[in-house]
Amino acid sequence: MAYPPAAHPSPARQPSVKVILTAADVPRVVDRIAHQILEKTQGAADTVLLGIPTRGAPLARRLADRISTFEDVAVPAGVLDITLYRDDLRRQATRAVGPTQLPPGGIDGKRIVLVDDVLFSGRTVRAALDALSDLGRPASVQLAVLVDRGHRQLPIRADYVGKNIPTSLAESVKVTLAETDGVDEVKLYGGTPL
Repeated sequence: MAYPPAAHPSPARQPSVKVILTAADVPRVVDRIAHQILEKTQGAADTVLLGIPTRGAPLARRLADRISTFEDVAVPAGVLDITLYRDDLRRQATRAVGPTQLPPGGIDGKRIVLVDDVLFSGRTVRAALDALSDLGRPASVQLAVLVDRGHRQLPIRADYVGKNIPTSLAESVKVTLAETDGVDEVKLYGGTPL
């Protein structure tokens, strides 16, 4: 008696992965943002860069280094932890509170540039604005992001954008940096399966 050939299950379809920025692209994008900050702030006078953890902190340090290289101006860079200001604390697993590190001289009367890796719903930036209001009174607040992927839930817009990436809600953007992940790269996951 002959049996029909066994059906071979098709391999699981993996979501597509597209590299948006390579290790060579990321430094160029950071340089472009640094030049834009210098231009828009008239040489970065009275400017403080505050990175939002995790990847915003090393991006803020990179921007400060590049501004110093381009214009020989020392721009203070710090870290702004927003953990206790997030609106999803009750829905997420417990997370450790990180240190907020303000540069000497604080933020009062300064132009603050918040720095983050991806701008999505705007909720992280809202939390950062709340955190800032507890630390002092800056003269103004601007936002610099490596990637803007759209889909805002709050009326927030970045002043400096490295790359605009139109996405669907089914897609996700993953930024890796040498300081935190060993490599500079931006990838888009999801969308049409391979």
